[in-house]
Amino acid sequence: MANDDSTVKLYEAREPVFPRRVRGKFRALKWIIMVVALGIYYITPWIRWDRGPNLPDQAVLIDLAERRFFFFWIEIWPHEFYFIAGLLIMAGLGLFLFTSALGRVWCGYACPQTVWTDLFILTERWIEGDRNARVRLWKSKWDARKWRLRLFKWTVWLLIGLATGGAWIFYFADAPTLLKNLVTGQAHPIAYATMAILTATTFFFGGIAREQICIYACPWPRIQAAMMDEDTITIGYREWRGEPRGKGKNREGLGDCIDCRACVNVCPMGIDIRDGQQLECITCGLCIDACDEMMTKVGKPTGLIGYLALKDEPLERAGQQHLPVLKHIFRPRTMLYTVLWGGVGIALLVALFIRPDIDLTVRPVRNPTYVVLADGSVRNTYDVGIRNKYGTDRPFYFSLGEGSDLTIRLEGVEGVSVVAPADSEYKQRLYLIAPAGSPEATSDRTEVRIWVTDGESGERAFKDTVFNGKGN
Repeated sequence: MANDDSTVKLYEAREPVFPRRVRGKFRALKWIIMVVALGIYYITPWIRWDRGPNLPDQAVLIDLAERRFFFFWIEIWPHEFYFIAGLLIMAGLGLFLFTSALGRVWCGYACPQTVWTDLFILTERWIEGDRNARVRLWKSKWDARKWRLRLFKWTVWLLIGLATGGAWIFYFADAPTLLKNLVTGQAHPIAYATMAILTATTFFFGGIAREQICIYACPWPRIQAAMMDEDTITIGYREWRGEPRGKGKNREGLGDCIDCRACVNVCPMGIDIRDGQQLECITCGLCIDACDEMMTKVGKPTGLIGYLALKDEPLERAGQQHLPVLKHIFRPRTMLYTVLWGGVGIALLVALFIRPDIDLTVRPVRNPTYVVLADGSVRNTYDVGIRNKYGTDRPFYFSLGEGSDLTIRLEGVEGVSVVAPADSEYKQRLYLIAPAGSPEATSDRTEVRIWVTDGESGERAFKDTVFNGKGN
């Protein structure tokens, strides 16, 4: 029971994390990945790709109005969504593969949350100073200087968030046209709403929440344990070499760790890697850079913190050479993931290159099932769709398989040919008519194959359907 003058704290208040600047090979790798990833994200909508006069010239475009996805020379139609599903399966398998081999390397280097948080921390350090200066500013009172620095920082963060939200909506419309409409106030309200939401979420996730998103909002830290085993190479502290830790010149009986806390001060998650592997660790490698830098300064061998597998621990404790890296990576689990990942990729490529440039859909109209005309002939009705994937209008001709007594009539069209507009699906109502007394007219069901032929290229497509007669 709490006293009247006190309250019971059920939850620990969040302790802000202010990572210190560090230099090293892993920090350099993260900078490179950040620049490349952000460059691809911001620049891609502005890349042009000539597809002809009737098609959009944006290289990567998600055209919701026409229900189409364009990726350079590839065009994905709504009925080909299995390509997107296949890519998502490959992404999942790739995540399993890299996690089982190298731990949470995705989280530490390429996850959007990590990339944008790095960018926000970079601007924060540029405006407010390195770790010690930011800690002092956090603890200081709200005076004119603190307000000035915070408002400047928040303004920069807001601009980054605005650029992020703006870049995203450019993937769904022609980027130059949309930008002009946004500036002149002529864009659709959904565009402004989407930008506002993405700006706010980017500002909050990358600037305010940061590591809290990785720890509490993201499900992957809970899932990764199932992907890792004793062969997974991840970041660890070699406590058999570093302990007992301690400071001072007289290091007799002490390990290599001088308890400088450099590894803690650079960690974007605010954890101490010396406490062992933890859910919060994203294996970004910054603690390795910080520790190696400190070991070099004090004349100790580097590698006190580094990438290692659990299976190597007893070998290193005994002073033996650890297993080769490739032996850890190439094992049954990772090889299975690789085979599955490659199999899905090959299947998608084969499906992409063998798909036809024209598609035919035939849907029988069953209300009524058939109609008996005045001359005794029997008529069935079908709704036909021709997908013309070419960039020009094309004439298409309808025909039936050999040996059929049926005739074709098109609603509102003379003859058996139509012109399908470029890169679109043309809808046409089609009638099949069986003469009175013919086998098709007197049978309950007759298998029929409807053909469509491209008048320019001669390419053909067919669809099997059923003709319903009067029966006996």
